[in-house]
Amino acid sequence: MSQDLTPLATHTAPVNRYALGRRVGLAVGGALLAGVALGLLILALVNRVGGALVTLALLLAGIGGGLVVINLRQLFCDATTPISGSPTVLPVARQAVAPPALPAPSSPTGSVVAVTKHPGPRIVAIGGGTGMPQLLRGLRAYTDDITAIVTVADDGGSSGRLRRQMGVLPPGDFRNNIAALSDAEELMTRLLQYRFADQDVGGQSNELAGHSFGNLFITTMAAVTGSFEAGLAESSRVLAVRGRVLPSTLEHVTLCGELCFTGPDGGETWRTVEGESNITKAHGRILRVFLKPDQPRAYPQVIRAILQADLIVAGPGSFFTSVMPNLLVPAIREAICASTAPRLYLCNVATQAGETDGYSVSDHMRQLRHHAGEAFTTVLANDHYNPMTTPSGNAQWVTLPAPDEVRPYRLFTGDVVDTTHPWRHHSGKLAAQLMAVYEELRTEKQTITR
Repeated sequence: MSQDLTPLATHTAPVNRYALGRRVGLAVGGALLAGVALGLLILALVNRVGGALVTLALLLAGIGGGLVVINLRQLFCDATTPISGSPTVLPVARQAVAPPALPAPSSPTGSVVAVTKHPGPRIVAIGGGTGMPQLLRGLRAYTDDITAIVTVADDGGSSGRLRRQMGVLPPGDFRNNIAALSDAEELMTRLLQYRFADQDVGGQSNELAGHSFGNLFITTMAAVTGSFEAGLAESSRVLAVRGRVLPSTLEHVTLCGELCFTGPDGGETWRTVEGESNITKAHGRILRVFLKPDQPRAYPQVIRAILQADLIVAGPGSFFTSVMPNLLVPAIREAICASTAPRLYLCNVATQAGETDGYSVSDHMRQLRHHAGEAFTTVLANDHYNPMTTPSGNAQWVTLPAPDEVRPYRLFTGDVVDTTHPWRHHSGKLAAQLMAVYEELRTEKQTITR
């Protein structure tokens, strides 16, 4: 891969233009955040509302002011740094940096997939929950052109409360993925995930109890900018996000599931359960999930991103409640099927209690075909597990198909498991294996079209 290098002037201190732009962007974002805080504080004083709103305003003001001071100070230090030694030549165009090489995945025939460099592919990742941020952290080493498409069906916890009380789309999954793609300091990422305590310093019930700061931040941005999507864009800009995080739809949808329950006598009963959080709590066998309304309109930018993508991936994450809701939006499903880019499902390494109990890779692919047709017929699955052990107390390994099993899908395997937390993926391993499979599929496509 060639680099576009432009020598800088020999009588000035070396300047990394990307770092300069980032500092300016964070300073401007901090000023915007401080302005939002001032508006909230004025609103609280005018309406004589105290407590939580004043606390939030002061917190936002402190963060915004801190961003302005820190980044302006750093800009001043960079500008006054003495010149020492010979001038340095730095790349003006930012290059994707590949992480240390990892073992390549095995193909179904047992051959090894060669890993080659390919700069900055346009990747669309579809999902939500805690699985997709793991993927996004790894993908940042390969490209800046990432579009994360996130479900809006979440109705539990802080997100569910804000959805019911404020009428906004649930911000929780957006917060997690924005944090994963952010170039801001580690403190800012930790700040987004900060959750307020149940009681304040006086032992009284806290009005912000259970809410994460990131959820309140995105909700406030949505209110200030006038729309949820604009609030997401501004939040991403303030936090120097590399890529985009988009909602699959702007409509308020409810995820419903048809569940099968087995009684003490062995008899089976079917029941429809409404609400994403209620489906997993019901502990029935999920037969089908669907949305209400069943024909929500896709967010237009999502369709555009899918049709322009070089690679489309779904997962990992909660199969029925995080990944599937996006694929149930008709236009998204149709756009994926119409795309000529490689399309890959990233299978979970472990089952999820109340959702995919006892599922194998083939079970996942069978349900995927049932719900999304031919959207994904290729899968990358983990092969690094001991079937005699379990990844955690309430989960089992998602097992590979038997060698003689007839598979209506294409299978790639590799070591993608986090050995410290074996029920989830390792960011670096997963991204490396994914990019290796992408290179093989891309090479195959080029060979066919010649």
